[in-house]
Amino acid sequence: MSDDPTSQVTPDRKSRPAATVILTRANSDVDCGFEVLMLQRSTVGAFAGMWVFPGGRIDDADEGDDDVSKARSAAVREAAEEVSATVDQSSLTVWSHWTPPLNAPARFTTWFFVAPWAGNQVGIDNHEIVDYRWMAPDHALTSGIPMAPPTIVTLHELLEAGGHDAIHRGRVDPPSYVTRPAVAADGSSIFLWHGDAGYESGDPDVPGPRNRLLLPEGFGGPVFTYIRSA
Repeated sequence: MSDDPTSQVTPDRKSRPAATVILTRANSDVDCGFEVLMLQRSTVGAFAGMWVFPGGRIDDADEGDDDVSKARSAAVREAAEEVSATVDQSSLTVWSHWTPPLNAPARFTTWFFVAPWAGNQVGIDNHEIVDYRWMAPDHALTSGIPMAPPTIVTLHELLEAGGHDAIHRGRVDPPSYVTRPAVAADGSSIFLWHGDAGYESGDPDVPGPRNRLLLPEGFGGPVFTYIRSA
């Protein structure tokens, strides 16, 4: 992949750039050895009621020489605004980049970063963010809380990264997820990503490797199934 994942994305003026930061802390009491900070959004606005990582749109005031550096500035700002967290911009590691389907109700092309929690007391505004939890990724995935597809896939990736220290060493080739929707034979929705045999054609029945999310309950779940296989 090129240094800029967005180089693979067809420009779309309807999408808005955004940044998300996955804040982690070590915890030897959970099987995977770490937890992530999850926030619940209010029932008003984009991603209503869903559990997410801290983040939001990139504003004109977010400084930077390029898209990535502006996204870093936005991630630091959003962490401070949403959970009163102090994040050192130099601690941010690019994890992935996401582009939603054209028909998504809220279209944000989003940079995902990871950063270690600095130990601040979590503070939410009880308006835009109404609750928070520190959760092991595997617990978050089995808890039944509503989450958007990028959050679900990211939690799977974190579990497969090889531990807390490995997450913060970064990824050699951060993936770019350009979402392609498809419909299964039973009428349920599927999201396909690069690496899935059906991605280029949009046909989910093409045999071969899988990199997809099944959405039998519709957007927001709670019953999503992520499948990735060679």
